[in-house]
Amino acid sequence: MRICICDDDPVTVEYLSDFIHTYLRGKYPKTCEISTFQNGTALLEDQEPKDLVFLDIEMPEMNGLRVGQQLVERNKDVLIIFVTSHNKYLDDAMDLRAFRYLSKPIDEERLLRSLQKALNIYSNITTTLPVDTKDRVYTIHTSHIISIETKGHEVIVHTTDGDYHTAQNMRYWLDRLPSGMFFQSHRSFIVNFAHVSDFNHTVIHLHDNQFNAYLTRRKYKDFKKAFLLYAGTH
Repeated sequence: MRICICDDDPVTVEYLSDFIHTYLRGKYPKTCEISTFQNGTALLEDQEPKDLVFLDIEMPEMNGLRVGQQLVERNKDVLIIFVTSHNKYLDDAMDLRAFRYLSKPIDEERLLRSLQKALNIYSNITTTLPVDTKDRVYTIHTSHIISIETKGHEVIVHTTDGDYHTAQNMRYWLDRLPSGMFFQSHRSFIVNFAHVSDFNHTVIHLHDNQFNAYLTRRKYKDFKKAFLLYAGTH
């Protein structure tokens, strides 16, 4: 995982860098890299992957909101935590589906919770699982799974890259998919909250309405609660 800190205030950069280093040292000593940048132009010119970005909004040369927009266009899975002294940018930051918004001076407890949640989400979206088909075994990212559907004795894994037909049953998937990200809405369907467009008491529309899944009425309340919880943390 690569974590980037972009802020024109060297004190903020040092504080965030030291805090993250200290936290990661005990939990992820060899799997995370931290890079720092003093402006948005330098961050965008950097060609290395960016998984989590702490991004100041008011910076010279380029506003952090514009930088964030370009980061999302390049990688829809990037997690952005905006850091600013001015709450007037909150609505604009939320329009970019920013993961978190931290006000200066930074509250340590809020920073800790944001960092922990970001690492959990990153783990979920980068998890891969094998799909055993008649032709070969594929490895797919769980974040690319839209839904999983049973048809007769066959299970179809619908993904953003296409469909995979497999004999691996629903229990196989339920035991291995990241918790909090997937929900079995019906005995024949498992859906990924990240791809839900809308839903009612009986049907879930997925991936810009390209796919549908059944939702049993007795599971509606639990599904709604789980979906709102997921949406509130992403």
